[in-house]
Amino acid sequence: MKQEQNIIVGISIGDLNGIGGEIVLKTFEDSRMLDFCTPVVFASTKNMAFYKSHFKSQISFNSINNMGQLVHGKVNVFNAWNESVKIEFGKEDPKVGTYAIKSLEIATKFLKSGDIDVLVTAPINKHNIQSDNFKFPGHTDYLAQELEGDSLMFMVANTLRVGLFTDHVPVKDIASHITPELISQKINTVYESLKKDFNIQKPKIAVLGINPHTGDNGVIGSEDDDVLRPTIQKIKENGKLVFGPYAADSFFGSDNYRNFDAIIASYHDQGLIPFKTLSFGQGVNFTAGLNKVRTSPDHGTAYEIAGKGQADHGSFKEAVFSGIQIFRNRKSYNLLTANPLKKAPRKERR
Repeated sequence: MKQEQNIIVGISIGDLNGIGGEIVLKTFEDSRMLDFCTPVVFASTKNMAFYKSHFKSQISFNSINNMGQLVHGKVNVFNAWNESVKIEFGKEDPKVGTYAIKSLEIATKFLKSGDIDVLVTAPINKHNIQSDNFKFPGHTDYLAQELEGDSLMFMVANTLRVGLFTDHVPVKDIASHITPELISQKINTVYESLKKDFNIQKPKIAVLGINPHTGDNGVIGSEDDDVLRPTIQKIKENGKLVFGPYAADSFFGSDNYRNFDAIIASYHDQGLIPFKTLSFGQGVNFTAGLNKVRTSPDHGTAYEIAGKGQADHGSFKEAVFSGIQIFRNRKSYNLLTANPLKKAPRKERR
């Protein structure tokens, strides 16, 4: 049975031919991790035994076929499939992609039911996961459909937090996607996440411009003046500490980012290039805004080093710790903000 004090962390195994199996092994070879959580890897005992043998790991597993068999103090492997799957490190294989999705779907089912508290996703290959039944650019888009709330990719590394107005959108379409409604929604999601998930009472948020030099008064595009500035001003008038737009080219190099609790970039590379430059190997991808907690490392399948024992598990380990801390912060926030009048027993009149 689930113990209230022991946070259950579900792990989707990702692309079996990538570094997912290796970073999971390396993370939980440190038995002290089991003091913080009870891990459940959604894969198969056969696959995990293969990884254990290949990487000469001393880790031990508890094989389970239902959540009632889960054992605290052990690394549990939930058999999401029983057939043998050939692992060929570094190879992009559509068949292997189907198992990455099977792992994700089963883990998500248990996340929704509350059988696991946190989901940590190992890297997938966005190309080989595509099928008639799965047409999502990645984890975030799939989880946005399956869970409740407004999802937002939130990259986190200690006090550096970067959100995005648009994520997996072609560069040519970015400006048309950034509407006043989207800006308001994303800023609100970041604001609420900083309060609930990171325990920041009065969040201070910076917004980066859409165009170079935030448009230079319309010389390099009008979107910053026509859409971004007036929307930010309205949000500020409602009491949120939101500032910008700032020119993206100098914002991080000048260390201005240190003055804010979060930064919202207009598009993927504008935010993620500086984030990964400053924090690569320790960064975490957190899907903010949803009713359940999901984190992942800030890197991909790394086919070029898969199977060689060279993968750095630092980011995955941070993803586990971040998921645990966010779960705890959110639980505390919900307790503190619950309406005591709803729970107070009614007194009998005399």
